[in-house]
Amino acid sequence: MGAWAELLRVSALATVPGDALAGAAALGTRPNRGTLLALGSSLCLYEAGMALNDWADRAEDALDRPHRPLPSGRIRPGAALAASAALTAAGLALAARAGRAPLAVAGALAATVWSYDLHLKHTRLGPAAMATARTLDLLLGATATSARHTGPATHGGHLPARLPQTAQGLAAWRRTAASAGLIGAHTYAVTVVSRHETQGGTTTAPLVALAVTAGVATAAGRGGGAPLATVLAADYARTPATPLLHAALNPSPPLTQRAVGGGIRALVPLQATLAARSGAPATALAVLTLAPLARALARKVSPT
Repeated sequence: MGAWAELLRVSALATVPGDALAGAAALGTRPNRGTLLALGSSLCLYEAGMALNDWADRAEDALDRPHRPLPSGRIRPGAALAASAALTAAGLALAARAGRAPLAVAGALAATVWSYDLHLKHTRLGPAAMATARTLDLLLGATATSARHTGPATHGGHLPARLPQTAQGLAAWRRTAASAGLIGAHTYAVTVVSRHETQGGTTTAPLVALAVTAGVATAAGRGGGAPLATVLAADYARTPATPLLHAALNPSPPLTQRAVGGGIRALVPLQATLAARSGAPATALAVLTLAPLARALARKVSPT
């Protein structure tokens, strides 16, 4: 089980649920069954990407990271690929239970994940593809949550309440798009840093990531959820700041890997901030409880 936990990078799993919850909060809707289905779908697709990533990088890892589960022989490449396919199918099946629109978003997310792992991550489009995946993950939560309001009639024969097709409803979707954009901007910056984690050698990427973090924190801290959103935004900005600064001063592989790990963990307070700015303090605090879990798991299994 230890090899599979390392392959699937379970320490990063705590950064996933907040996407769906932040998406639901942005709509001004409480989490519901659709949100839970989106959350399960996100977890499956995230882990599918992790397994596929190591399968695709097995030759490269044999040189740069021979301790990884595949090059070390602890897990067969075929088993990793089969796990990725099974997890992808499970993620799509869960999204389908939430409705056609969530399935469409999950399909786009799965296609992005597979495209990134198999080709795009070694191109200039790599960071954009990873940012797109995180953006779609938040939109999956929002779409699945709203689908529970616009779905078929209930057993009692009454139609569920629909999201308002008014200026208020449009504002909710604009807020959702803004939250997804902020998640995407953070992910893009961290992914650029991660491209140097095995070889090191750049000070520019960590410095740019620091600037992006500051900008995202400023934008996310504004909104109706202040002052909680402001406090959480400061926590988000603090989380990756020190490791990014260290990586900028000394861009060695170990310090760059720590910077990437800090950027991954920062997703949790960022998701909490986005929920708070959307007026969902209870959801924000619930998401924030995942931060200690992420830190504890990262001490046992590297998230990178």
